[in-house]
Amino acid sequence: MITIGKLADFAGVTMKAVRHYHERGLLAEPDRDSSGYRRYTAQHAIDLVKIKTLADAGVPLARVRDLLEADPDTLAAAIAEIDQDLRDRITHLRRTRGRLAQLRGGDQLFLSPDVAGFLDSLRVLGVSERQVRLERDGWILMRTASPTHAATWLQEKRELIADPEFRVLYLDHDAAYDWQPDDPRLPALADRTRDWFTTHHSRSEGPAPAPAIARLAEQSQPGATSPAWDRLAQLIRG
Repeated sequence: MITIGKLADFAGVTMKAVRHYHERGLLAEPDRDSSGYRRYTAQHAIDLVKIKTLADAGVPLARVRDLLEADPDTLAAAIAEIDQDLRDRITHLRRTRGRLAQLRGGDQLFLSPDVAGFLDSLRVLGVSERQVRLERDGWILMRTASPTHAATWLQEKRELIADPEFRVLYLDHDAAYDWQPDDPRLPALADRTRDWFTTHHSRSEGPAPAPAIARLAEQSQPGATSPAWDRLAQLIRG
């Protein structure tokens, strides 16, 4: 025979929980002994462990009472159902943990591993984080606009960045964001840009993503352009 405190310790619950189970009619409440204490038996301990196990599995207390009174076959079927529910919840939690891990990894939560890797390669080249964010937003929109062409565009962009001439041009455009709109370097950069695109043509099949998607990217992120970039665009157009 044990006290309520020892019973609670055995089952890993509080004495308050034991009393609550008494009130709900889940656990039989023994009579008091001559000293005024309630003394619990091994059966009370077994019943309390059953109650706690089912409650910990998420079973409502109202159903716990029914299961404690159920015949063996009914109880076995209910336990199988509860176990499957736990498996489903574990799978969901694992997916959530995976997404949390991706969230710590930054862009991989929103982008394919290939695009996230491309953005990381831009960082290695010294591209500003502002420009990387613009690229990221653009790729999200491209994938939404035309998933079938996204892989082709990515491959072409990788090849462009691998071209030393284009890479220098790209980095210069990135740096020009912070220039003054009357900076004397802008006309020369505009000429170099126009010359490069005159001699290099896109190999991508399908609709060109740049104009519409560039506008969407600009609208989706403050600071997507600057006075110097606006001036550079005017110079390139001639």
